[in-house]
Order: sequence, then structure tokens, then C-alpha cells
Amino acid sequence: MEKNLSQTNTSLHRVAVIGPESTGKTTLSQALAAHFQTHWVPEYMRGYCQILWDELRQICRQEDLLPIAQGQIESENRLAQITRDVLICDTCLWELVVYAYLYFGECPPDLEAAALSSHYDTVLLTDIDVPWVADDLRDKPQEREKILALFQDFLKRNHIAFTLLSGSHEQRLQQAVDLIENALIK
Repeated sequence: MEKNLSQTNTSLHRVAVIGPESTGKTTLSQALAAHFQTHWVPEYMRGYCQILWDELRQICRQEDLLPIAQGQIESENRLAQITRDVLICDTCLWELVVYAYLYFGECPPDLEAAALSSHYDTVLLTDIDVPWVADDLRDKPQEREKILALFQDFLKRNHIAFTLLSGSHEQRLQQAVDLIENALIK
């Protein structure tokens, strides 16, 4: 499995925007892509799960993890080939690992190994200090603190440097822009 889940090796500055549901990841990713005039990789899991729900009234199952992971990496690799400097990733395999543990109590070892072999130059974790917005897929409004703690634990346990983004959309965007611009200068 790991071979199919490998990032394309490029010299891009990759940005991963991760965090609990309804914390502004997509809004931030789109705004960063606009600011840096670059591409952003949409969250594959959201579209995949929305189709499951709309067409079959099913929620994500453990057997969906691999197709979701492959779709996310394929999307990222495809856009990496046509991007010059900065690629914004609205989630990544790390997000899938955290949610696998949350919903299923385990993550397939090959998926976790592939996730941990991924590299992002800037990792942005979105805080839960924004209002939760309901939709067809979001189901854990009362567990936001727990889910944020799961993300922080995963990142710290695996020695992945990250920045927790809090505040308004504008504050988060400015903090993220500053972080990325500073990293690009180095």
C-alpha cells in the first residue's frame, strides 16, 4: 500500500492545513492559495464521503480509508506537478490517520506508515475557537476539544512541528502567510 501512497518528490514548499471538523481548513486553504497565487489540494475525504451519503445514505467505513488515502495523494501529486513554489494541502494523510483512530479505534499500519513518510514544510493546525457549522457529514460538535487533542498528540508523538492557528479568519490567514513567507525566505 505504501508505494501507492507516496508523495511525488518535488522541491515545492508544501503546506498542510489540518484540524477538527468545521474549523476553517478549506476557507484558509483557499485564501492561502489566492494570496500565494498557487494551487490548493481539496480535501478528498469530504467529497468521497459526501457521495457515499448522497447516493447510499452511508457513512465512511474502514474499507473506505484506502480509497480516500489514494485519492488524497493522487490529487496532491497531480497538482504538485503543475505548481511552481507553494502547494496548499487542505488536509493530508495525517488527518485520515487521526480520524481512523477516532472513528474505528485503529488505523491500518500501512496507511499510518505512509502518512508518517509524508513531508510538509509548514503544518497549520486549526483551532476550535470558531463556531461549529452543521452539515451532512459533521457529527461531533461536542467532541471538538477531544479531537483537537488527538491531532496535537499525533503531531507531538511523531515529532511533527506545527503551528496552532486561532482567532478570526483574518488573523489566521495573516499568521499563516507570515509563517509561509518566513519559511520561503530561509
